[in-house]
Amino acid sequence: MAGALSNYLENIVIDHLLRNQAFTPPATVYIALYTVAPSDAGGGTEVTGGAYVRLALTLTAASAGASSNSGDHTFVTATANWGTIVAFAVLDAASAGNFLFWADLTTNKAVNNGDTAKFLSGDLDISVD
Repeated sequence: MAGALSNYLENIVIDHLLRNQAFTPPATVYIALYTVAPSDAGGGTEVTGGAYVRLALTLTAASAGASSNSGDHTFVTATANWGTIVAFAVLDAASAGNFLFWADLTTNKAVNNGDTAKFLSGDLDISVD
């Protein structure tokens, strides 16, 4: 699954690279799960409740305009039904924060009470084209 840049991040890239505007990258970025997909403008419906929390994301070094998750990324066990996960996003904070990237899942995943959501190493692809 390849990700798309958010409008927010597109503006940061233009301002930073082409207008010499300062930008401090986040120390940590987080994966968020969505039951209704967002768009480049954000939105969508992020999972809430049932012990859900965003997960810190680690990425491989970029090569050929792409990066992916380094290592498996496993969310906490759901203590209630989270619904059917259709998309993910990368944000710059554990809650709230700025929307950076997003993508639809290749295969939707129902996460019910007692289930865990997991992205195997290399499954989250982020590319800039």
